[in-house]
Amino acid sequence: MELAERPRKESFWEKLSVERIKMELLRTAYGHSRTFLSRFDPRILIGWYAFFAIAPWFIHDKTVLIGLLLAIAILTYTSKPSVLVLLVLAFGLATDTAYMLIVALAFGGGLSAAWALSALTLKLLVIALASIAVFSSMDPEKLSDALLSLGMPAQFSFGVAYGYRMLPILIEEYHNLLYSFRLRGRAPSRKGWLGWRMLVYTGKIAVLAFYPLILNTAKRTRTTVEALEVKGFTYAVKDPKVKRIKLAYLKILPRDWVFLAASAIYVGFLFWASGRIFS
Repeated sequence: MELAERPRKESFWEKLSVERIKMELLRTAYGHSRTFLSRFDPRILIGWYAFFAIAPWFIHDKTVLIGLLLAIAILTYTSKPSVLVLLVLAFGLATDTAYMLIVALAFGGGLSAAWALSALTLKLLVIALASIAVFSSMDPEKLSDALLSLGMPAQFSFGVAYGYRMLPILIEEYHNLLYSFRLRGRAPSRKGWLGWRMLVYTGKIAVLAFYPLILNTAKRTRTTVEALEVKGFTYAVKDPKVKRIKLAYLKILPRDWVFLAASAIYVGFLFWASGRIFS
């Protein structure tokens, strides 16, 4: 009896295709409905994120920053983020760390100066992970409705949801435009040293594809606006009854307050522990 043929394992470059990138971006944009943070009210999540996006800039204690980083890293893991987003974050962190190390050594500061500059990297990492954790756990509609409930203009709130909805369409259209340029164009017969000719050719068609993409997006946006106005969008967003019905499902439950209280207690504990350690 013949053994079943094992599926071929994809290489790194096969995984790094436009189609795979598109799927990873869609996963990030539309979030997950069964994560830890998705259980909470989106308004609570926005307020929680606002604190962790602003507070790290005013915190200079590395012990507190590391404690925040550990907690937010756990929350980010429970949010099941996209691998592509994590790779981009890791690349940015590695380049930022290397940049600070080179600058510190170039000016004679040594490793001690690089460690002093690392506070900025910790702050950026905390903010980036908090962004990934929150927005990977919220659907576009919930985010839009939360902004509307918090007093943001209806046009702005709708624009956020519309941007999320347009994201897969734009990626698909850009993908098709790249294919059309490749079919009508002529690739270099010789790749050159380290494939520099192919890199230049790919970069050229990537830039040229943006212009028809902008034109097609403008036409599609105009069609969408006309369809919304025919259905009475401008009148509906100004009607308090429509707004009340639309936001009726948003309810702050006791678990939301427990989450905020636990976060506040943990942050307070970090400051207390930092003072006890270095006192």
